[in-house]
Amino acid sequence: METAAIQLKNLTKTFGSVVANDRVSLEIRHGEILALLGENGSGKTTLMNMLSGIYYPDGGEIFVNGKEVIIDNPRDAFDLGIGMIHQHFKLVDVLTAAENMVLGLKEKGRLNTKAIGEKMRKICEQYGFHIDPNKKIYEMSVSEKQTVEIVKMLYRGAETLILDEPTAVLTPQETEKLFAILRNMKKDGKAVVIITHKLNEVMELSDRVAVLRKGVHVGDLITSETNPQELTNLMVGHSVTLNIDRTLCENPVKKLEIKNLSCVSDDGVKVLDDITFDAFGGEVLGIAGISGCGQKELLEGIAGLQKVSGSIKFYPENGSEPEEINGKSPMDIINMGISLSFVPEDRLGMGLIGNMDLADNMMLRSYNKGRSPFADRKAPAELAEKVVDELEVVTPGINVPVRNLSGGNVQKILVGREIASEPSVLMSAYAVRGLDINTSYTIYNLMNEQKERGAAVIYVGEDLDVLVELCDRILVLCDGKISGIVDGRKTTKEEVGLLMTSLGGEKEAVSE
Repeated sequence: METAAIQLKNLTKTFGSVVANDRVSLEIRHGEILALLGENGSGKTTLMNMLSGIYYPDGGEIFVNGKEVIIDNPRDAFDLGIGMIHQHFKLVDVLTAAENMVLGLKEKGRLNTKAIGEKMRKICEQYGFHIDPNKKIYEMSVSEKQTVEIVKMLYRGAETLILDEPTAVLTPQETEKLFAILRNMKKDGKAVVIITHKLNEVMELSDRVAVLRKGVHVGDLITSETNPQELTNLMVGHSVTLNIDRTLCENPVKKLEIKNLSCVSDDGVKVLDDITFDAFGGEVLGIAGISGCGQKELLEGIAGLQKVSGSIKFYPENGSEPEEINGKSPMDIINMGISLSFVPEDRLGMGLIGNMDLADNMMLRSYNKGRSPFADRKAPAELAEKVVDELEVVTPGINVPVRNLSGGNVQKILVGREIASEPSVLMSAYAVRGLDINTSYTIYNLMNEQKERGAAVIYVGEDLDVLVELCDRILVLCDGKISGIVDGRKTTKEEVGLLMTSLGGEKEAVSE
């Protein structure tokens, strides 16, 4: 039997009283793509961070090619041929791709960009990459930056590559290119590990699946011999229903009318260009687009958090004349009696206050409603308990500062608070980013409940499979412009992906 590329034996890592990894034993093999699955807080990234030298294990052993090793830091990992591509890229924006290749390496003599470029070219030819060595990182798309990260690891001699949520911000076309490259690496004998929540990608790409639950390795399955339902049940520990119950959008009522909306960033770049569309109560309107195409500014403009030109009209439920809300602050909108909720992309910057506990963060939406000079703490505390219970937030209690929770649990608190206000318009930017599959489906069903209640739901998402399954209509942004509005029941993720990159050309909006 061939020696495993990496073998973990009883690997343990704790943070205070929290056991992130509990005696995990696992093999990573040459010429194989291993998918690492688990709910939020199950210890997936922590386990891989020990391999990449970011964390040091509290117990257990690591073997590389059959030899026991100690990994104290990322340089040790590099020397052992282990490279990790994180969700947030570790690149210097003002440097070129070639300069990032050798950053931190001890090279003799002056920087030989020609030799670096030649070595990069050979790697690209071998695996099917396309990259310009002289291009600055800040000039690159997300997929190009990811390519640089992977090539950088191969340049440094990596034989085992670990990718954390590698397709989170890629279009379907970019995802297919990445998968083709990873398959080429597998053929070349590399060991590849992907951490992902997307079960369709696990089934399509991986050879084997390792499942973690609450820090414990609970399963090791051959991908061809399992299915998404079995994997989900194994992750959660009980049977889970993976269905988005999209009801028909009957008798939609106009809630928002957006006309000629434009926005210019502080550095003079036009991030929104003449956006016009309507949002209806009783529907989920999806917003698709490559990261940075104006999704953030669009939602913030509607919420009164971003200065935009054009018209934003809200249609009251009593049938009276629509009210212009552009130019109004969030408090002005509240004082007009308009119930609008917004789950922003920036969880702890714009959505919640990290140093405040769960109950106080709930109170941020209600502190000004009482007549007493003292804030009512009872109702927010009850709401916090309800959100913790219904969304299964992992926390020692509601008096814990939000910054002490994992990213996924922070997101649950934010989404739960905004939905609890039963708004007329609910907007969410990447509501399930970083959430495990079970919690993600809980959020999707909560969105549908708001739709059925008559709210207009505007959902910005990055998983096109979910957008096509969840949304009644999908508005696609490309370079700050609308490249199409398509019927969620009739479109495909490939069509949406083409519109995201403008390759699909202009597409007429579906009838409203």
